[in-house]
Amino acid sequence: MSKKNLDPTQLWRDRKRILGLPLSFTVYTLKNNRLYLREGFFKTEENELLLYRVLDVKYESTLGNKIFGVGTLTLFTVDETHKQLVLKNIKHPSKVRDLISTEVEKERAKLKIRGREIYGASDAVPLDVGGDSDLSPDLFDE
Repeated sequence: MSKKNLDPTQLWRDRKRILGLPLSFTVYTLKNNRLYLREGFFKTEENELLLYRVLDVKYESTLGNKIFGVGTLTLFTVDETHKQLVLKNIKHPSKVRDLISTEVEKERAKLKIRGREIYGASDAVPLDVGGDSDLSPDLFDE
């Protein structure tokens, strides 16, 4: 995790690493309840993901990644532009995964997200929304 934090709202920032060194023009930033992905040198593209839209986070690390102290996180989201957002070769991936998961839960609690935003995003449909089910119909109302 970066110690040089000039922006007080910035929780984390890193670059895609090559052989463990931050030599690429891909920058990941976590701030203001959003994850920003900035790529490119001549042509720069920046994407933004609202944290409450993250469904799941997957962590991967090969032997080569472990040698260089990096790993890859894949965020599965309900975002239209990035169903899967990949944070490649980042430093301290396990700590970053925990940070993202914590911030996602905080944001959902703050916004009182109950299910409508995420309902159906993973193609899972409740079998019985009425009657004896544990899922009450008002769970999905705003």
